[in-house]
Amino acid sequence: MPPVSVEFLLRDHLADPACAWSLGAYGAVAAFARDPAESAAFCEGGRIGLATPRGAIALTASPDLVPFAYETGFTGGWSQAVALCLPAQACAMGRRVVLTELGPDEAAARAQDRGAILFDLGLGLRAVDACVRVAAPDLIDRLRAACGRPILAPGAAIGALLMEASPHRVFSARFGRVEVYTPIPPAGGASASGPHTHILPQLLRLGRTHAATAPIPSGLVPCAALHPAHPAKDATGRRAGFDAARHAAFGSLLDAWGDPALTALRRTVLAGGEPDPVSANSRVARSAIRAAQAQVLAMRS
Repeated sequence: MPPVSVEFLLRDHLADPACAWSLGAYGAVAAFARDPAESAAFCEGGRIGLATPRGAIALTASPDLVPFAYETGFTGGWSQAVALCLPAQACAMGRRVVLTELGPDEAAARAQDRGAILFDLGLGLRAVDACVRVAAPDLIDRLRAACGRPILAPGAAIGALLMEASPHRVFSARFGRVEVYTPIPPAGGASASGPHTHILPQLLRLGRTHAATAPIPSGLVPCAALHPAHPAKDATGRRAGFDAARHAAFGSLLDAWGDPALTALRRTVLAGGEPDPVSANSRVARSAIRAAQAQVLAMRS
């Protein structure tokens, strides 16, 4: 058994402003992050979460929630995350494929938003409902008039309307949600730092729940993830001096919530050894080895 509970894992990382969060699927993601000095209020109703002026996250440590920690290696570095997964048979959300009105958002993180109307964007995601939340009567009327149609169909005008109006985005899974209040950037523009959303039709068409490089165990579907501070990057993703404490902290997460075989390969590389060729003969194993090799180089720089 892991040394800490799922609830402790969530609460501990939510208390760290250097940890970022994401909720979504391949091609549609809502991200939450906050600055250390940014005002934040805890969510009500027993949920594990925070609301800031730019967004919110609200989670529950449901009994079927399974964390899975992993690293992936690539040319010049590595990434790390703890995927928050559900069993495949227990992850399904609405799976709507057209714009659909859902009614008032009674589960909103902030009481002030609970009278606003949720509209499911109809992206057809397996384990996530990607929605917008609207309070302005004129925009509600325009969205109601567009209900029943796909928003990404050729010639659909609803996408441009939403970009211009920039309503709250609300992405929900069975165990929680991320809300984003920042403006939607114009086409070709960069997303704001902190809470933001990405919807990429070319990736959505692939129908994947996650990237092929993420070694999620069979039978689990990742719905969200926590992203602890990287040992060799700053908050903007730029290279920074190696932080041994951060590296050790993620090693502990791998020990508690990762794949034991991949974690063993990591330890071998970090200790200066050569992985057993039989154990290293898979795509995910080779990625884990590349990640560890990148860490060795970062320690030396």
